[in-house]
Amino acid sequence: MKHRVIQWATGGVGRAAIQGIAAHPELEIVGCWVHDPGKAGRDAGEIAGIGPIGVRATNDAEALLRMDADCVLYSPLLARPADVVAMLASGKNVVTPLGWFYPFASLDVGEVEEACRAGNATLHGTGIHPGGITERFPLLVSALSGEITHVRAEEFSDIRTYSAVNVVRDVMLFGKTPAEAAKSPMLKLLGFGFLQSIDMVAAGLGVELDREKRAVHETAVATAPIESPIGTIPPGHVAAQRFTWQGAVRGEPVVTARVNWLMGEASLDPAWTFGPEGERFEVEVTGDPPVHVTFHGLHPESVQSGLERNRGIVATAMHCVNAIPYVCRAEPGIKTYLDLPLVSGRAAPRLRASS
Repeated sequence: MKHRVIQWATGGVGRAAIQGIAAHPELEIVGCWVHDPGKAGRDAGEIAGIGPIGVRATNDAEALLRMDADCVLYSPLLARPADVVAMLASGKNVVTPLGWFYPFASLDVGEVEEACRAGNATLHGTGIHPGGITERFPLLVSALSGEITHVRAEEFSDIRTYSAVNVVRDVMLFGKTPAEAAKSPMLKLLGFGFLQSIDMVAAGLGVELDREKRAVHETAVATAPIESPIGTIPPGHVAAQRFTWQGAVRGEPVVTARVNWLMGEASLDPAWTFGPEGERFEVEVTGDPPVHVTFHGLHPESVQSGLERNRGIVATAMHCVNAIPYVCRAEPGIKTYLDLPLVSGRAAPRLRASS
């Protein structure tokens, strides 16, 4: 029997998730929630660009909560904890890239755990950064080292390939003045996930972090007009941002998560660049011996190809999709990478057919 899945939202991650669910041999999509009333009634496969699959999208959340399904892949633009609680209480497992990676210090964790008990359901947060690069893979490679003193997970990305124009302009506040960008909610919004990642790595390493964590937001401005999907960024306006979160032990940094988002490398002050390795994700474990892993292939080959299909967004969706069978088989409750077995992808259909 295939696991019955509801896809919740059809933005970039949602569309890639529908493609992934449709191709996964253990999954079946049975429902699809959309925010845009204009998408309601359309076939979910057509929304995802793979042709009809016989599932009509709806904006009737209550109807989907009443539906017989095993799991919800929850990927709207911003998370609403009340949505997740309702899904769990309705008896549906939830997999999401929007947080809950390691939420045990969160104020609402008791409510979430109670919903898991009430619905006999499981919640798992996963994705890419945070949600894999930031905690799963650092802990994996840390097994090669002893006497570990520091773990770093860092992203270097050209934000021009991110097609959510409204988010880049109105939430991230690219193209604004440095004073305006300093008011961006992104340090807090992103911190919801990244600080949980830091807590998970610390738990895996067996260290107790200082109560207060460090969070820093830095910006670089354009020195010449920069063309971007949000329009021309004039000189003196924000064209690159760096976010850093750190957990320390007695003031010594032990776990660092960092994001570098640039509108290209040209005409920036300070003159930030991606460096000779270009766009990438990095995981570094300082120990005996030290380990340094670089992830390539998760960024698009060009700005245009990224706007059409961003590999990082696809990877985020697939990390969720591939986790669903494992989450459906897990015991009820909040389950992190520390609780689940190794999650793997599935071979292409032509290879499965020949086995």
